[in-house]
Amino acid sequence: MQLGEKLDEIAPFKEDALCFMTNSGAEAVEAAIKLARFHTRRPRFIGFHGGFHGRTMGALAFTASKATQRRGFSLGMPGVTHVPFPNPYRQRFAYDPNKGDYGDAVIEYIENHIFVYECPPEDVAGFLVEPIQGEGGYVIPPDSFFPRLRALCDKHGILLIVDEVQTGMGRTGKWWGIQHWGVEPDMVCTAKGIASGMPLGAMIARKSVMNWPPGAHGNTYGGNPLSCSAALETIRLLDEGYIANSAAMGEYTLDALQEIAARHPSLGDARGKGLMIGAEFVKNKETKERGPDLRDAAVHHAFEHGLLLLGCGRNTVRFTPPLNVTQADIDEGLEIFEHAVTMAEKELL
Repeated sequence: MQLGEKLDEIAPFKEDALCFMTNSGAEAVEAAIKLARFHTRRPRFIGFHGGFHGRTMGALAFTASKATQRRGFSLGMPGVTHVPFPNPYRQRFAYDPNKGDYGDAVIEYIENHIFVYECPPEDVAGFLVEPIQGEGGYVIPPDSFFPRLRALCDKHGILLIVDEVQTGMGRTGKWWGIQHWGVEPDMVCTAKGIASGMPLGAMIARKSVMNWPPGAHGNTYGGNPLSCSAALETIRLLDEGYIANSAAMGEYTLDALQEIAARHPSLGDARGKGLMIGAEFVKNKETKERGPDLRDAAVHHAFEHGLLLLGCGRNTVRFTPPLNVTQADIDEGLEIFEHAVTMAEKELL
């Protein structure tokens, strides 16, 4: 009960929240899918290319960050249509910049193509989307995108479900990633950072949306007392300084990383919010040809010098230090990273 009340306090919408506790992010996504179908009485959903939402069958129907995650599991949950996620660095189709940015263009594509030719909006229960794509490459959408998506959902009675498993709990310098765009979702899926490594997730929904009856959904171990206690202590620490540190250290890290990128031909883009930062490797900055081999070599060289990095997307490396990281830690890590990039370029460029 205490954790539910605390999640209600920090939920990214003004309406009272109700929570369903789970064991993981994928299970939180599964709960959101079921609730959206029950609440709207609609069968279909829209997800985004590059999105990652888990590997259970319902969540996997939305996951589209790597084909290998779907290989051998083709007969999953039906009813999910995928559309491009608005990646400002890698735009999938041409658009008229006089009529808005790429975020506007993706919304226009959904309304004028998907809703016209593939998926009638009155059949759509919800959009499931990461505020910042994680496994898909740490992609940040244009500022127009989420306000336009919220308006589109309101227009057609569609629920906006945000997957904050990676972006939530202070990672981006705010409680929730979606708050960077001033948009209120209808449901939030969270896990990972919520309990500092203990197994816990949550599906948080507007009270008016969570109208299913007792017994419609449940689990055995979700919301276990030990994990809930860990979550309450985690939230206290976040509130008392870790979110502010994430914002400050994230700004410092991104500024420094962009300076490094300007010195290196293999670093095509550096982007991020808070301590959710990605650097994209390319073989040529003008053509933006992807450089996955450069990325992998840099990760390897960094490991040899004591820095653990993890790739995401096809050619991006992510920087996700703990939220209590210090400036000295950042400086040391970036020094090793730049050395690793230099070594990779000498080998492959």
